[in-house]
Amino acid sequence: MQFFLDDSRRLTGPNLLSDRPGAVIDVLFAGVDHATVIHCWQRHIRRYMDAVEWHNESSYTRCFANPDGRLGATLAITAPIDVLYAATEVNEAAWAAVTAELSLTRTPDFSAQLAQLQQMIADEANPALLRLQDAAARHSQPFLSDDDEVSAGYGGGAVSWPVNNIPEVDSIDWPTISAIPLALITGTNGKSTSVRLAASVVEVAGKKAGTTSTDFIKVGHRVLDTGDYSGPGGARTLLRHPDVDIAMLEVARGGILRRGLGVQHADAALITNVASDHLGEYGINTVPDLIETKFVVRRALSADGILVLNADDAGMVNYVEQQQLASLHSLCWFSESMENPLIQSQLDNGGRAVTINQNKIILINNGQCTDIADLTDIPITLNGAARHNVQNCLGVAGLCAALGITPQAIAEGLKAFSSNPDANPGRGNLFSFDGRQALVDFAHNEHGYSAMAETVGNLPAKRRLVMLAQAGDRSDEDIRAMTAVACRLKPDKIIICSLTDYLRGRPEGEVEAVIRDEILHQNLPVECIYQAASTWDGVQHALQWSQPGDLLFLQVLTDRQRILSHISSL
Repeated sequence: MQFFLDDSRRLTGPNLLSDRPGAVIDVLFAGVDHATVIHCWQRHIRRYMDAVEWHNESSYTRCFANPDGRLGATLAITAPIDVLYAATEVNEAAWAAVTAELSLTRTPDFSAQLAQLQQMIADEANPALLRLQDAAARHSQPFLSDDDEVSAGYGGGAVSWPVNNIPEVDSIDWPTISAIPLALITGTNGKSTSVRLAASVVEVAGKKAGTTSTDFIKVGHRVLDTGDYSGPGGARTLLRHPDVDIAMLEVARGGILRRGLGVQHADAALITNVASDHLGEYGINTVPDLIETKFVVRRALSADGILVLNADDAGMVNYVEQQQLASLHSLCWFSESMENPLIQSQLDNGGRAVTINQNKIILINNGQCTDIADLTDIPITLNGAARHNVQNCLGVAGLCAALGITPQAIAEGLKAFSSNPDANPGRGNLFSFDGRQALVDFAHNEHGYSAMAETVGNLPAKRRLVMLAQAGDRSDEDIRAMTAVACRLKPDKIIICSLTDYLRGRPEGEVEAVIRDEILHQNLPVECIYQAASTWDGVQHALQWSQPGDLLFLQVLTDRQRILSHISSL
């Protein structure tokens, strides 16, 4: 038998297995089955949890099979929010007991371990934090906590204190504490664009939008900080800012799996789509696993919260049916086709939906249809050629309507948003210069790349050039699939870029070789291939090669800002 502790971490909010904070370990094993491991761990973790007097806490498990043939499990416990570091130690102690028992080695001294764990819990305990958490719940106010700060309320109605200097709850002026509307946006592709598009609608509605994304935290037009803020840390920072009227949080897969959601209360959530991306981490090995992960956002919804979903995504539709979510949540479905059965059902039954009728986006609610805007009047759709952005507009319209924003403001917000480098950097930025066009995008998986390739195919061009690259942590199959999509455009030139800073365990040149081999397998002539040393080198070659009438599709995964600035200056 073999046992491996792959990862151990705190869960600070609603997560894949529970609505509550706690601790989780991901384990791998060979020579023993799931049932034996799970039963053994449940017995040991209950013993430890009872010993530290966590009698009301629960345990959860999730089994998976790794691509390398080993079995795996995610083993989670709930725990008081003030002792989450100690909770990881409790979980690891139980796992050590499991491995000792099943491998017939010496079992750790329970009494000695228990004494250490009790001391850790005592050292970390913060009774004032728990009292504040309970008081916030009694006053129906959101509660946010991290290692340094704790707060009640959201936005201008939030009040914060140092985590080690929390006042007595009876001294807090609770009537002055309040929340603001909050929406969560997740999915495989379109998250950042949807967040920014929703912010445009909020601005037109006369409110100040606060947003988090993989690029920055932003309040109105002011960027508070740049970087990947699609996790819990970004959410807490934004929701404590006094100037935010409505918050739109991008929620990424990694943040959900590492820490859980950053919030426990939200008014609406949007899932744009779910497709293969970043599989093989934290036991998420299949698209159904990923769908389950994305749907964690529903755990934060209030009782009257609305879940906005893509009716054109078959996997998402199947999950809703299997989990019977329509009986648990108020749903708003969106689809490009008014004939979609889910759209018709919503129309017939007085539900919410967003769809397209005669090239116009329409809102459906309580059996009534309201025209929003013609696709030709929404710049981000490129007159309907950018079908992925059509879907983003549908989802955002449903989300904003769920937050109570008027149809007129939704329409004007969609019309006001342009996918240029300032408003939406690296997401479908279309440039025109000297009779040529360049479409720059960050598409980094097959689903996103396919959407952009469809857009390229819908745009007129005398000749087409495609530039692509991929990081080393993607499988050969994923790399080949994305390359095959590029080849379907029958490009006159195809540039392969090296990403030397993103080899991620692969030998230098291996990813490029896989791409090149697939290009030749797709029967494109070797003469059309150019090997670029970097993304910047690839863009320079593309610009030199191009002529009036040409369309350049540039997948820019590195050096994005430099490239966008350069093309903007042409």
